Amino acid sequence: MKTGDIVKWKILDTGNDSKLIFARIITGLIFISEGIQKYLIVSMLGPAYFEEIGFGHPMFWAHFTGAVEISCGILILIGFLSRLASIPLLIVMITALFKVKIPLLLTDGFLTFTHEYRIDFALTLLLILLIFYGSGKWSVDLRISQKTILS
Repeated sequence: MKTGDIVKWKILDTGNDSKLIFARIITGLIFISEGIQKYLIVSMLGPAYFEEIGFGHPMFWAHFTGAVEISCGILILIGFLSRLASIPLLIVMITALFKVKIPLLLTDGFLTFTHEYRIDFALTLLLILLIFYGSGKWSVDLRISQKTILS
């Protein structure tokens, strides 16, 4: 097996676990929804929000983040390149933790932080799960990896 084939196999490799579809549906739909909202609810989640939390060029960052959330969310939902698609979303989650949630912890206390961080925490764990285990049984990744192995 060539190096390129090994890398491709590692990215697409996934178990035959049917339960991973639940993680993909939850993660994919939430990120698609959040990405769309960055374009539609401009005052709450779009450029105004990015400006409020201290990003320079808030229009760029709102649209860039929305596009990443939508495109990677779709990839995760269909189970195509889920491991790779999870990485930019994990970066979004880590950025949100440091730019929004930790300052909230410092200003409003632990209980407010835990309340506000609960969904982000769950999504972060789901993304880590997808990075480690792949897309699962009903995924494009599994179909491609099976064809590659059979070829």
